[in-house]
Amino acid sequence: MTARPVVDAAAETPLARTRRARRVHRLLGERYPDARCELDFTTPLQLLVATVLSAQCTDRRVNQVTPALFARYPTAADLAGADRAELEALVQPTGFFRTKAEALVRLAARLVEEHGGEVPPRLPDLVALPGVGRKTANVVLTDAFGVPGLTVDTHVGRLSRRLGFSTHDDPVKVEQDLAELFPREDWRLLNHRLIFHGRRMCHSRRPACGACPVSRLCPSYGTGETDPERAAALVREPAPVPS
Repeated sequence: MTARPVVDAAAETPLARTRRARRVHRLLGERYPDARCELDFTTPLQLLVATVLSAQCTDRRVNQVTPALFARYPTAADLAGADRAELEALVQPTGFFRTKAEALVRLAARLVEEHGGEVPPRLPDLVALPGVGRKTANVVLTDAFGVPGLTVDTHVGRLSRRLGFSTHDDPVKVEQDLAELFPREDWRLLNHRLIFHGRRMCHSRRPACGACPVSRLCPSYGTGETDPERAAALVREPAPVPS
């Protein structure tokens, strides 16, 4: 029998929701002390390229592709002048390779034409680039430039609704709701912790409720498996931190 939710998010005061949200964040921090961006990169350009490739593709697969890609095209100018067939072959394992190759060439050309080949560190400039939406821009700002941002991907959106942080499907509105609950200095780690939790435990189809460290604070408890042993079998453990 599914347990009754401990929290009634609809009846919470704004102050109670804020306190609960920040406690959830602390507990997720204890569960995922190494939460981080799981795309491998060393420069803002590399992160921007990797993020474009990650659309409808796992970070692990992208990380398998990018070493050869970055070695072949180390600068935006190199990428803008890439041989299309060669570029498509390199990015093919990430799926939708023709569309992604086209997007990368157009993106790199705009960087060369308008920004001297450098990735701009401002949100308005980033979202003006072809193929770069607010989510991608916030990833780059947060992890390449250290500018606090909230990246509402599918995991962050799903968990925000399950945890009662937002009732919206629109990523921009979810972002606004999260910004009201958490201080700016918490945004980067909040992103990574929610994404880690979404990938490893709070799955879209069958969340591991019985193994969840924030189950007592979650108004959606019981959506998934509540038996502790069966729930534990659903958990995907984090990959080791690269040395």
